[in-house]
Amino acid sequence: MSRGIPLALLALTLGAFAIGTTEFVIVGLIPTIAADLHVSLPSAGLLVSLYALGVAIGAPVLTALTGRVPRKALLVALMLLFTIGNLVAWMAPGYGSLIVARVLTGLAHGVFFSIGSIIATSVVAKDKAASAIAIMFTGLTVALVTGVPLGTFIGQHLGWRATFLAVAALGVIALLGSLLFVPRELPRSAAATFGQQFAVLAQPRLLLVYAMTALGYGGTFLSFTFLASILQDVSGFSANAVSAVLLVYGVSVAIGNLWGGRLADRRGPIPALTLIFGLLALVLLVLTFTAYNHWLVLLTVLALGAVAFGNVPGLQVYVVQQAQRFVPQATDVASGLNIAAFNIGIALGAWLGGLVVDHIGLMHTPWIGALVVLAALALTVLSGRLDRRDGIAVRADGIAVAMH
Repeated sequence: MSRGIPLALLALTLGAFAIGTTEFVIVGLIPTIAADLHVSLPSAGLLVSLYALGVAIGAPVLTALTGRVPRKALLVALMLLFTIGNLVAWMAPGYGSLIVARVLTGLAHGVFFSIGSIIATSVVAKDKAASAIAIMFTGLTVALVTGVPLGTFIGQHLGWRATFLAVAALGVIALLGSLLFVPRELPRSAAATFGQQFAVLAQPRLLLVYAMTALGYGGTFLSFTFLASILQDVSGFSANAVSAVLLVYGVSVAIGNLWGGRLADRRGPIPALTLIFGLLALVLLVLTFTAYNHWLVLLTVLALGAVAFGNVPGLQVYVVQQAQRFVPQATDVASGLNIAAFNIGIALGAWLGGLVVDHIGLMHTPWIGALVVLAALALTVLSGRLDRRDGIAVRADGIAVAMH
């Protein structure tokens, strides 16, 4: 193996970047798509929900069904499906075909991260496994920082279809990288069967974590889905300025991710999640009042980025910790299902946000989102109490130890 980061890992990171861009760029394009296809904002917002639903279904179901397929062949097929999905979006004559394109790319997304993590760890030394996964997932973070504002900018100047063509080009590069640099012979871990997945879903304490994840992200995306619309229609930013604000948001997300990870390492997942969910609910509530002022809304969006995704490390550490307690033979499955819960939250949040916009108005999405996040906070506090009742103390590294 060559020194530095293996080229196979860079190919996976590029794939993660392309997938992250196509998932989140739609938020910046919703006003443009709604105007061009003559559909309502809530209908355009459904494009977020349906993609996330594709991920939530694709991750567990397709991962189980493709367990016998060689990893490299599956990775290449996924990038091909992803590229085709974005090409369908580029050529979409109307709203219906755009929905089909979003579901297709969502299906590819779910399995990509399931097997991508396994491939990433197999192309580095064992003591660098966690770092390899972190490098691959930086593709998602970089997508939020650069891909989303760039894609939004392209969509506003060349039409939203051009954004999907650009993402399809990224898909082709990632596909070629996978073909050229990912080794043919890769160790294949036993694929999770449907039985194993159901065993995980039969554990109440794991279902509690999945509910925390789904409600936390449901509350965030209830408002975030319509952030570009709020910035344009309420705050009075131009379409160009919205791209710049999303860039600021992305940088804040990257910082918030690091902060959230360190907080979970230092204080343990439950105290970190309690603080982050509390701050997230507060910031969403504040957005209800600051949206009418350029400078105040900019500061609020900056704060929103810092806390919106800062709970990812804590949630992933906590779900693995709980899986090790209750279903130690299916830790990977439990972790993967948390990604599905994340996307179910996005799907439901964007859908509920659409109902709110339709029935009571755009500016009710932030405070209602805050209420949903408060429900996630309540479940987090409950889970912490159950840990203490069971005599489980959580070390700073997220490992559960019995208290004597």
